Amino acid sequence: MANVKSAKKRVKVSKVRNERNKARNSALKTAIKKANAAIESNAADKEVLVRAAVKKIDHLLLEENRHAFALLVSVVPTDSNRLIIGKLFFQI
Repeated sequence: MANVKSAKKRVKVSKVRNERNKARNSALKTAIKKANAAIESNAADKEVLVRAAVKKIDHLLLEENRHAFALLVSVVPTDSNRLIIGKLFFQI
């Protein structure tokens, strides 16, 4: 256990960030899985689910690395291809 005040704060901040990252990544994986399931079953609401998943992928990539996001958007214009890239990038 940390004894210095700044080290104690780092432990607390790390715990909060870890929980936030777990929740965000879990939500992203769930959105991608739902979109892929909707595509495979040709569901009526597949466009909505795909757009939601792509939005989450784009948002997370934008947070992580703006250059990678710009490259992804310029190279991969279609939503279905972005889903595939997101699946590979986040190893779902």
